[in-house]
Amino acid sequence: MRRHRCNQVVRSDSETESESDAETMRCLSCKEEYAARDAGTCKECYEEAGETEEELKREIEDLKAKVAFLRFWSPLDHAHRGSPTSPGPVFPDVVLVAYDDGSPGLPPVPVPAHKAVLVNRSPVFKAMLENEMEESRSGTIKISDVSYDALRAFVNYLYTAEAWLDEQMACDLLVLAEKYHVKHLKGFCEKFLVSKLNWDNSLLTYAFAHQHGAKLVLDAALSLITDNMDKLTKKEEYMELVEKDPRLVVEIYEAYLSKQVNTAVHKDT
Repeated sequence: MRRHRCNQVVRSDSETESESDAETMRCLSCKEEYAARDAGTCKECYEEAGETEEELKREIEDLKAKVAFLRFWSPLDHAHRGSPTSPGPVFPDVVLVAYDDGSPGLPPVPVPAHKAVLVNRSPVFKAMLENEMEESRSGTIKISDVSYDALRAFVNYLYTAEAWLDEQMACDLLVLAEKYHVKHLKGFCEKFLVSKLNWDNSLLTYAFAHQHGAKLVLDAALSLITDNMDKLTKKEEYMELVEKDPRLVVEIYEAYLSKQVNTAVHKDT
């Protein structure tokens, strides 16, 4: 199907010449003249644009239907914190346990899942569960330094590709996504963190992104910092970073100097 962009028109030479009694226009897509009464585009291109719009709508609906068909029902749709071992009709065959649950004195709460889903979503889980490792034999995967809520959200994402994020949850899920090589989730969290980036959180975000290899967040935070170098040393987080990880401070200044050099070169050319 021929596709055009007909949102602009130009007047033909006949406007200034009285060769025709009726004023004509020229379509920028097909370059053909048409009567001005058609107001904006030739009839053929207008109809073709309408067909294209309908075709795109059908494709979108088809994609939505495929996503709905392929979506797994998460065992978390049936298991709640008060009854974590009530799987309903989904029959999980493995549980994940958070060992930073924030509930002192209480046993860790398991998060039910299916081995087939974990193996399909993460190469780390795949290696863990397809070999004769402790997790494969026991059916329990212990994950340290993670809250129950973050682990639950992580497992739910593996089934649904959906997650509710705030800045803390985005950081927690990004760490899990990096650890278990879930690239789609990591990219999702990175985009969210970039959308929340501002001067106040720029240094902490930069340090976090550097630690976890979040390049999209790293580049955005570094760009914001180097654009505001006159305010950098006044930040409380700056002195903390100097003491804890001076290497990152050096990298910030190197990036700033590189930006200055590039700006000077562009001005000269």
